[in-house]
Amino acid sequence: MSASAVFILDVKGKPLISRNYKGDVAMSKIEHFMPLLVQREEEGALAPLLSHGQVHFLWIKHSNLYLVATTSKNANASLVYSFLYKTIEVFCEYFKELEEESIRDNFVIVYELLDELMDFGFPQTTDSKILQEYITQQSNKLETGKSRVPPTVTNAVSWRSEGIKYKKNEVFIDVIESVNLLVNANGSVLLSEIVGTIKLKVFLSGMPELRLGLNDRVLFELTGLSGSKNKSVELEDVKFHQCVRLSRFDNDRTISFIPPDGDFELMSYRLSTQVKPLIWIESVIEKFSHSRVEIMVKGGKEYLMRAHFGLPSVEKEEVEGRPPIGVKFEIPYFTVSGIQVRYMKIIEKSGYQALPWVRYITQSGDYQLRTS
Repeated sequence: MSASAVFILDVKGKPLISRNYKGDVAMSKIEHFMPLLVQREEEGALAPLLSHGQVHFLWIKHSNLYLVATTSKNANASLVYSFLYKTIEVFCEYFKELEEESIRDNFVIVYELLDELMDFGFPQTTDSKILQEYITQQSNKLETGKSRVPPTVTNAVSWRSEGIKYKKNEVFIDVIESVNLLVNANGSVLLSEIVGTIKLKVFLSGMPELRLGLNDRVLFELTGLSGSKNKSVELEDVKFHQCVRLSRFDNDRTISFIPPDGDFELMSYRLSTQVKPLIWIESVIEKFSHSRVEIMVKGGKEYLMRAHFGLPSVEKEEVEGRPPIGVKFEIPYFTVSGIQVRYMKIIEKSGYQALPWVRYITQSGDYQLRTS
């Protein structure tokens, strides 16, 4: 089971707009949400799911708004939360920024979107590009009697429209890895993790099928390449866009899909592997008097920063210790995991030639070096 109704509330808990999908929970029950939230917050027991009697409130906050789904059944909570975040994403695509004013200024559009996003409590069409084909700022001016539903809504490939044409067919692939790292003052790695995403920008005509090959360790073992000199990586927590054929990936690790048009995230993954610090920073703090502190920060062999602080009085020692040093960086043409795009095959019935472009980026995530 999923949501019975969805509400958008202002910061005081007053409903701005709502949509009743199933009718099995009274709409007046939302009046209990804000008092319950305030009570739990004061008790220090605030949770993303609040219950009042037989009614459950699944909620998230965005800017100065609350998005709340109600249910009286044993709902699939992860599905409901995914839907609420997807709703925010769709609204931001329409209104640039989602806040109380944008809801009030676009009341009709918001209600139409809520009507299309969910049907009888279950997510329906949540792709903003498809929704924008028939729900526009002028949607209330459409002539009656004409079908407003594009073929993509009922097609098997609902995320891509038919008849797309480009003079130059290209695919841009970005492999982006963020490094989360925590190192103590002795240089020992306490926590390390790689979070990666593969993003595509697609400019292809027709209905092409794409096949992406990575240096996946499981694939190498299936194909007998595990003993080769090619480096392989073992991906964890892999999540795919809905366009990927999951059954085929499970069978032979082939990432096969008909892509949406334009920008989208094809997949994400995680590697909980030991990562050697890419950037190392040393800091020395010296106190010369009651009013003078010298801080020296050294990064590798290239950068040195020395700062003097003249203070009114420095007498009390720091009780809680020094905060860690946070590092921000971006390294092009490199992935710390070693993941590589081995091939990108583009198959389309017209037989046109398309160019795939690949870019690798490693950047800092939560990258911290402790100094004490």
